[in-house]
Formats: sequence, structure tokens, C-alpha cells
Amino acid sequence: MARFEFRLPDIGEGIAEAEIVAWHVKPGDRVEEDQGLADMMTDKATVEMESPVAGVILEVAGAEGDMIPIGSTLVVIEVEGDETAPHDSARPEPVQGLSLPLAAQKEGQAFDKLKPNEVGKAEEELPPPHYIPEPHPDATEISVPTPSAQSLASPAVRARAKARGVDLSQVKAADGNRIRHGDLDAYLAYNASGGFRPAGSPRADEQIKVIGMRRRIAENMAASKRHIPHFSYVEEINVTKLEEVRADLNHTRGARPKLTMLPLLITALCKALPEFPMINARYDDEAGIVTRSGAVHLGMATQTDAGLMVPVIRNAESLNVWQLASEITRLAEAARTGKAKSEELSGSTLTLTSLGPLGGIATTPVINRPEVAIIGPNRIIERPVFEGDKIVRAKLMNLSISCDHRVVDGWDAASFVQAVRRLLETPVLLFTD
Repeated sequence: MARFEFRLPDIGEGIAEAEIVAWHVKPGDRVEEDQGLADMMTDKATVEMESPVAGVILEVAGAEGDMIPIGSTLVVIEVEGDETAPHDSARPEPVQGLSLPLAAQKEGQAFDKLKPNEVGKAEEELPPPHYIPEPHPDATEISVPTPSAQSLASPAVRARAKARGVDLSQVKAADGNRIRHGDLDAYLAYNASGGFRPAGSPRADEQIKVIGMRRRIAENMAASKRHIPHFSYVEEINVTKLEEVRADLNHTRGARPKLTMLPLLITALCKALPEFPMINARYDDEAGIVTRSGAVHLGMATQTDAGLMVPVIRNAESLNVWQLASEITRLAEAARTGKAKSEELSGSTLTLTSLGPLGGIATTPVINRPEVAIIGPNRIIERPVFEGDKIVRAKLMNLSISCDHRVVDGWDAASFVQAVRRLLETPVLLFTD
């Protein structure tokens, strides 16, 4: 036997430490070569560490959420010469010749840790399991009578129901056929509320450790609000003609991807940005330098199971609406499945955040630091509007923008949104030079 220390390698991003996001093993587990050990996060990329050897895990370094320095020991593995070693040598063998009751097996009672003369005592202290008749020697089938509702409630429940004047035959059991105190409480609450069930019942408090992507999001958002003086501007845009154009394009698209509002909006942003370069910029507040980007590397805020991620559409200004639609779909799927590369999750110069159908009336999104602006389209709704002396039906959408007031003036932000508005309300301009 030998001890093998697997040290956290340099993942290649010039980082000093990585965070343990999830363990796939624990002490006592047997692992094979190339089997996953843990998920480690650096910045916004998650990398799975794999075991270089086969053996049994002896020690692991830290818990989920802990930071581990590069080069330090991540796991200690006992390298075995004898491959017949048991999978979990720490677990004792069960006592031979003893039969555990069904209820004990189901509830995971640790009878294998009891001495033989203590097992009978432990069985007596458990609640009796449901009676399962042994096979009758002279018959192939035995019918078991169904107990009444009264017999499926404990004496304490029956006494309480009697004191409240409740007929237990009217009480419905939520879990199986046995009436419990919770079922009686629900029945009493239902009748006390005049026949209307309450909205719900209290739930136990939960404590959830903030780790991984959620911790990174929390740190980034706190830094953004702490360092950046935000201001927001919202404008209403009539997208009736734009929606008609989008429907026509989708009707004749052939093999091209289906268009949503986002590719058209991104096209409008890219056409307007050359006149407002201060919007498409990054601010290094420590060096006091604003870098105005010539290309539009558009961050696209995407909700995933791990939290909010921002994959980046590189050189969005060089893509047409169908290429943008394909790239949006590809990057969103990569982010949601955890397959996005680290270079696809960094380097954005402007971010677009959309809640889709949930869009709301207006949003005040938080800037993705070190960018200086973030744009949020809201839900499209139909409302009557005036066109001269006539009232017509129109599709309206609010467009929100939040800016860094150290770099972007309110007049510039409003002028930029008005330029985007003109493009969206006259959609033919989106397809002209």
C-alpha cells in the first residue's frame, strides 16, 4: 500500500487558487483512473478534476465552497496492489443470522453497529411495522382485512379529535391511510376558514451556503454597485412594424434559424453604437483609463441552473440577423449545459439582459463591471395609441439602459436610446448600409 497525494494543478489561467464547487467522492470511496474527483471553479469556468490513479480515497481537502491554492493537496489516495480490496472497508459486515424489521431497514437504522444482544432491544423500541402475514401452509392466498379509519390513527390523535368534536372518518390522510396530527390540523384549519383551504403551511427554514457561481455573482454584483454610480433611462418603443417584418422574415426563412426580437435589437444597437462610442466601453477605474471598443463584443445575460452567466457574441457588428440568431442559440445552450469555454464567458464590451416573456414594464439592470452600460428590453404589450386623430392598435416595448455616470452622461445615454428607437420603429433601416 502507498499514499498518493493528488495536488491541484495549474489550470492554465494564471490563477493562485480555485474554489471547490462539488465533490464527487468522499473518504472511503474507491476510484478508478480518470474518474471524476471534484468540480473546481476559476473565475467563471468550472473544470472537473480527474484521478490519475486507481485506489481508495483517504482524505479530501476542504468542503464545498472552500478555496484551494494551486499546488496544494486536493485528495490523498491509497494506491492498492491488491485490486480485490472492498469498495467501502470502513463499513462493518452485518451481524449474521439476524433479520431486521422492515421499518428499521426503511429508516436506515444502524443495526450493524449494535452488539448481538442489543438488537432485540432496539427492535422493541422501534414503532411496529405494518403486519405482513407469513404464507399459510394450507392455502396459497390469505386476505388481510382493511382496518377502519379509526384504527389508523394513534390514540393521541383520536383523543385530540374527540376533544375537538371531529369525526375522524371525515378526515383525509395525506400520507397513506394513517391519520396524523398534521391531517387533523389541516381539517381544523379548513373548517375554521369557512371551507377555504389556507394558502399553505409553514416550512422549515433552510440555510444554503453561497458557493460556486452564486458566490461569484454575489461578489460581482456587490462590487458593481459599490464602485459604479448607476443611473437608468427608459424609453417606450413602437415595435408594431418591426414585429410585422420579423413575422415575414420567419415565414420565408427556409432553412435559416427562426428570428426572435433579440437579433433585430442587437443589429439596431450595433448600427447606433459608432455614433456613441462611450456606451461600448470598459472603464479601468484603478488606472483611470476608459477603453472605447471598436468592435461590439456583446454579453448576453443567460439564466442557468448554476446562476446568471454572460456568454459573449464576438464581433456582433459583423453578423447578420440570422447569424446572430444562430450564435444566440449556440451560446445560450453552451452556458446552460456548462459547456461554454472560458474565452466565451469573458471580454464583453456591452451587455444585453432580457427576461423574455417575463420582461416587466421597466428594469434597472446592474452593470457588468468593468463595462459602462447594460441594456434591458422589456415585455411587448398591445395597447391603443393615437395616430393623428385615430386610435389604433400598437405593439409597444420599453427599452431600459443603465449607465456608469462617471463615464456616460445622461444626455448621451438618452440620445443613444433615441437612435436605437428610430432604427427599431423604421425596420427597413436595419437592412441598409
